[in-house]
Amino acid sequence: MAKKRVYEIAKQLNISNRELIDMLKEIGIDVNNHMSSVDEKFIGQISDMVNGVKNGNTEKEAEKEASENVKAEAEKQNNDSKKAEQHKQQEHKKNNEQKNERDQKKSQNQRNDRPNQNMKSGDGGNFNKNKNGKNNGKNNNQQQNNNQKNKKNNKNNKNMAKPVPAPEPVVEEEDEIRFMEIPESLTVKELAEKIGKSGAEIVKCLMKRGIMAAINQTVDFDTAVSVGEEYNVIFELEKEKDIFEEAFKQEEEDESLLEARPPVVVVMGHVDHGKTSLLDAIRHSHVTSREAGGITQHIGAYTVQINGSPITFLDTPGHEAFTAMRMRGAQITDIAVLVVAADDGVMPQTVEAINHAKAAGVEVIVAINKMDKPSANPERVKQELVEYGLIAEDWGGETICVPVSAATKDGIDTLLEMIILTAEMKELKANPNKPARGAIIEAQLDKGRGPVATVLVQEGTLNIGDPIVAGSSFGRIRAMMDDKGRRVKKAGPSKPVEILGLSEVPAAGESFYVAANEKQARQLAESVVAQSRKDMLKDTPQKVSLDDLFSQIQSGNVKELNIVVKADVQGSVEAVKQSLEKLSNEEVRIRIIHGGVGAITESDVMLATASNAIIIGFNVRPEPSAKAFADEEKVDVRLYRVIYNAIEDITAAMKGMLDPVYEEKVIGHAEVRQLFKASGVGTIAGSYVLDGKFTRNSQVRILRDNIVVYEGELESLKRFKDDVKEVNTGYECGLVFKKFNDLKEGDIIEAFIMVEVPR
Repeated sequence: MAKKRVYEIAKQLNISNRELIDMLKEIGIDVNNHMSSVDEKFIGQISDMVNGVKNGNTEKEAEKEASENVKAEAEKQNNDSKKAEQHKQQEHKKNNEQKNERDQKKSQNQRNDRPNQNMKSGDGGNFNKNKNGKNNGKNNNQQQNNNQKNKKNNKNNKNMAKPVPAPEPVVEEEDEIRFMEIPESLTVKELAEKIGKSGAEIVKCLMKRGIMAAINQTVDFDTAVSVGEEYNVIFELEKEKDIFEEAFKQEEEDESLLEARPPVVVVMGHVDHGKTSLLDAIRHSHVTSREAGGITQHIGAYTVQINGSPITFLDTPGHEAFTAMRMRGAQITDIAVLVVAADDGVMPQTVEAINHAKAAGVEVIVAINKMDKPSANPERVKQELVEYGLIAEDWGGETICVPVSAATKDGIDTLLEMIILTAEMKELKANPNKPARGAIIEAQLDKGRGPVATVLVQEGTLNIGDPIVAGSSFGRIRAMMDDKGRRVKKAGPSKPVEILGLSEVPAAGESFYVAANEKQARQLAESVVAQSRKDMLKDTPQKVSLDDLFSQIQSGNVKELNIVVKADVQGSVEAVKQSLEKLSNEEVRIRIIHGGVGAITESDVMLATASNAIIIGFNVRPEPSAKAFADEEKVDVRLYRVIYNAIEDITAAMKGMLDPVYEEKVIGHAEVRQLFKASGVGTIAGSYVLDGKFTRNSQVRILRDNIVVYEGELESLKRFKDDVKEVNTGYECGLVFKKFNDLKEGDIIEAFIMVEVPR
């Protein structure tokens, strides 16, 4: 029975791959993805299911409408019951108020009657017995007392008349322990707000501890903890948060606002396996002609239209020096196309690219390139890929392997079709109606245009005039160009563009965000600069002290090669720095004292002069004034177009700085045949040169029964009575050794010299 791919059946039935896979799983056919195969006998069954689903749509809609009506009716009833409850509560409140008024009137009548009773029951003789005749005053006092009693009684009556409410639970806030996060330092005012007390109270608390602090003065974390303990608040040190993530918090996206976006495809692989040539075949262009040495040393971003569907391609370098670039490419992509040469197989950078793709969690499609060569062996490539967990489909795996040829353009259409199908299965979506955010792919300093950054928009839409911030750089977008150099006004998700208007060259791989205004962008960039300055101060070595003086002296045998790196783009600066720093060893340490983008300037030469450094320029030239200054100061300026030429030269320079390594070289053997005693000289060994030769400056080793009894210097070399420079094989000579006379006939003397080993 013939089989068909899932995506072919979906195309035939005019449904999506995802719907078809779900239908197949319902009828018990287990399929993994759109590339799985299905027997043709099931196609009729699937077709009936599809027709049934289409006919049943009206029923589903009716059910949906009915459920919505039921829901609306329930909500209406709920609202009516709420209104009735509210009305009932209002009526109850009104009745209580009327009752309280009646009780109040009743108590007032009682209060009016009580003073007369008190007056009657009081002792009337007291008024008559008043000697001073102050009857009125006493009467007034008594009346006041009676009035006070009446008020008290009235109050009691009022309390009795009113309904006694249920006692509310008393929450003792003071006993409740609260947990809060605070930064490493904060002002007294901020501390008071955190605790929930007045600033004056916190200042008073600090004074009790012997700390005199004003309301706007900063206190450290330990002080804040001790103050918090007094108010049952336990403070914890807040974790360092990314200021950008704090400023631009992402909320959960509404599914209805998401729209389909083009896939971002990164092309990865080993150097010279044909990645850029493959992209050229897709784009019908010739990018390789613009690269030095025929290798890609920059990351490029291109948009290609395939049957009306746009695809964004990222080209990455394959040379081992550009590891960081490849890692960046893998992190901001959806699909990775791994290019492997059919005549070369899996190489070190291929393995590295596989690991980057797996770490980033992206789908891998293998393009087996150079199929036009006679030595092409795709089966060997598939076998080697199995070792790294990539099993081809025709071998029972899930990895799509497409044989292609960039030279003849064979298999290019199949590769593009596989990319579109994989993207369709991933259902890539983004919200274009929000402030843009994305990643800096590459950045450089253009002499005429200033800082230029190649960015990839990941979410939202980027417009001209938007205030953006990326690390320590900020600005308002003045212009945008697409990959073909055409000016554009806006860029949606998955679109790469060049932007102008940044304050400085941003770091490659940095995320960018659209701020609310230019002021916010500036503040965020300044806070990044301040944080980096703080980190730099932490990493700065401290001044030498007597305690560590000895260790500093001991480490003085480590030599340093200071280098100033200038390149055309930020990514190349990063790659050159990393490659050169890897060359450091135990004896020579490579120290990159400065790395920047743009031409070599006078300030670079001045820095190199002050720090005794050399300048390496990568795809840049020195300014005329800088070149003249460098010649005057005798600063070594090396210019390169290909990165591995720079690595080779630095390696050679390091070899010149290394301490020489010597090894022993045996130059001859002699046998002691007769011994002579001489006053003032010692024992002279009359010897016969067996092989090689003996020289005056050679060192010797005396062997007795193949055991070394002496090793040292040769004091004199004579032939008869004359001092000679050397004695060759077959000649006799007299040998005298420095501070050694214990010689015996038959001893073998070995002559050797120390030779410097080239490295």
